Amino acid sequence: MPVLDRHDDVFVLDLGDGENRFHPDWIASADAALDEVEKTDGARALVTAATGKFYSNGLDLEWLYANADRYEEYVVSVHRLFARMLSLPVVTVAALQGHTYAAGAMLSLAHDFRVMRADRGFWCLPEADIDIPFTPGMSALIQARLAPQVAHEAMTTARRYGGTDALAAAVVDHAVGEDAVRPTAVGIARAQAAKAGPTLGTIKARMYATTLETLRSEDNPLG
Repeated sequence: MPVLDRHDDVFVLDLGDGENRFHPDWIASADAALDEVEKTDGARALVTAATGKFYSNGLDLEWLYANADRYEEYVVSVHRLFARMLSLPVVTVAALQGHTYAAGAMLSLAHDFRVMRADRGFWCLPEADIDIPFTPGMSALIQARLAPQVAHEAMTTARRYGGTDALAAAVVDHAVGEDAVRPTAVGIARAQAAKAGPTLGTIKARMYATTLETLRSEDNPLG
């Protein structure tokens, strides 16, 4: 489960040490952490990170298939998490130390900046391979945060981007050694912590108004 810690002006939300799939309890824990970040006064920024082989493997499809009657509720909760991260009134940095797939990759795009391990791990949108179309909200998020050519390739070919390829395509902002992923992300966050507050939140809300509206719509079928 996600665990929130604070280092001076930087909150670090560790997503876990497994595949960090979006189980409803996992989403609730992440939301509670974001509540704490939002209600804190003063300079602050947020880094999300993980421990182990994965940053996140995305949707908890096993849970979803076993709880088909909660499908709409689940998809809405995922979209709300994306929207909340995208519009959070603090600078956010994703520290991608491991595989970042599907909805996990989309969550990383909802951050302001991304730091990825250069030598191992992949960033990938595998939906074309696993026969699950993107929801309108997911499509809007990806296309808002990636260059058109990159979004097209990532979405239609399920290309797996290693760290250096992801940097070249501007999927991530930095590709560094394993030991430098989290410290680099924290450094970026700390340098921008003073910008936290309503003005930053308004800038993000207006910049991504169309994407946020689509994510917050309940007309977001999955499959």
